[in-house]
Parts: sequence; structure tokens; C-alpha cells
Amino acid sequence: EVQLVESGGGLVQAGGSLRLSCAASGFTFDNAAIGWFRQAPGKEREGVSCIGNSDGDTFYADSVKGRFTISRDNAKNSVYLEMNNVKPEDTAVYLCAADLAPTTAQAMGVMISWNYYWGQGTQVTVSS
Repeated sequence: EVQLVESGGGLVQAGGSLRLSCAASGFTFDNAAIGWFRQAPGKEREGVSCIGNSDGDTFYADSVKGRFTISRDNAKNSVYLEMNNVKPEDTAVYLCAADLAPTTAQAMGVMISWNYYWGQGTQVTVSS
């Protein structure tokens, strides 16, 4: 059974930092693209950052470029999202997703297929 478990969310002041973690199991992690998505109340789900299974294959939404960094540790079946200089508009539920089909980080982040496997999400709240 595919499982994705997010952790690391919480309340942070604007300008602060958070590190989100996604622990995966139930599939061949090395082959999968993994992404972070977010959904704020009343807004559509959007791709934040994704990482593919080849070196350097990453995607960042324009709104987070230069502030967020995604990384993966295949030995630990985990993906991380380092969030720096957070802003109130970063407030959302952050969800981890896995795409087991051949893809790229860019495609995963932009297309947001409902065929992805999804975690339950972790709340990030940024106060001003």
C-alpha cells in the first residue's frame, strides 16, 4: 500500500523558516517523482515544488523560487521542503504527492494529475 506521511507544518512568523518532510512507503521510491502541493481555503490546489528521479530535475512555482528548496533522500524514502522567508500568502495545507508514472518534475508540478498518490497534508500558517 502506498503511503505518504507529511510532517513539519505549524505556525511561523513572516520571514521565518519551516522544513516539511514527506516519508514514503509502498512503492519503489527511487523511480518516482515526488512533489509538494498546497491548497488554501477557497483556492485551487497548486504545485509548489517537485523533484524527479534524475539529478537536477526540479520544479518550483514562481511564487516560491529563491525561497523554497526541495530535496530527496532515497536512502530514507523521504522528500523535504525547506521553506525560508515565508510569507502570509504561503499559508495553506501542504500535501505530498507521488507520481509513479514516467514524468518530469515540471510536468508533475504543472499538470497536477489526480492519479497521483496523496498524503493527508500538513497545515502551514504564516502570521504577519
